[in-house]
Amino acid sequence: MKFKSVTFDLDGTLLDTVADLAEASNRMLLELGLPTYSEDEIRSFIGQGIAVLVERCLSRDQPPAPALLAEAIECFKRHYAAVNGQKSAFFPGVMEGLQAWKATGLPMGVVTNKAAIFTEALLERKGLAGFFAVVVSGDSTPHKKPHPEPLHHACRAMGATASGNLHIGDSIHDMHAARAAGSTGYCVPYGYNEGRAVRSEDCDAIVSDLLAALELAKG
Repeated sequence: MKFKSVTFDLDGTLLDTVADLAEASNRMLLELGLPTYSEDEIRSFIGQGIAVLVERCLSRDQPPAPALLAEAIECFKRHYAAVNGQKSAFFPGVMEGLQAWKATGLPMGVVTNKAAIFTEALLERKGLAGFFAVVVSGDSTPHKKPHPEPLHHACRAMGATASGNLHIGDSIHDMHAARAAGSTGYCVPYGYNEGRAVRSEDCDAIVSDLLAALELAKG
């Protein structure tokens, strides 16, 4: 095995959460008297946490006023708490992949830009919490991905080093975080990446799923 630990992104890598995020976003917009978006449009807004998602929902013609953004964020959080995990689904091969990675004995972690209150509830509801030695959320450290600190934080908690860690994600933010931390980054092609296709030059490898990532890591 090439690595001593492995970390995973959550939204777009382990779970397809767009249906819940779109539901909460559109409930927020309706409450504020604003037009809603399609699920595909919301999909392209995902990747940098709640504040960025909400700001993108509000920015049809120009950036929202700070007061409106603050109100909308709190409104979104209330609606998302009500729907978090209801329609979220595993991407193909995720459970089999996590079980195979677990069998290696390597410490495993989640590093996500989702706020901790929603991350922990989602992992519990989908039966994933027991897989991971550490969960680093968007508000666990002063910085979110693509800053390297969340990955450094996860590696310290696992007793590992960033240079010996593999990070698996779906977006350029994951790959930038991995490179900045000194970790290897594998990218899955089925996630969100803010509506853009993943490119081989952005990562160390593009892998079809978590099982393919494990096979490559063994090489």
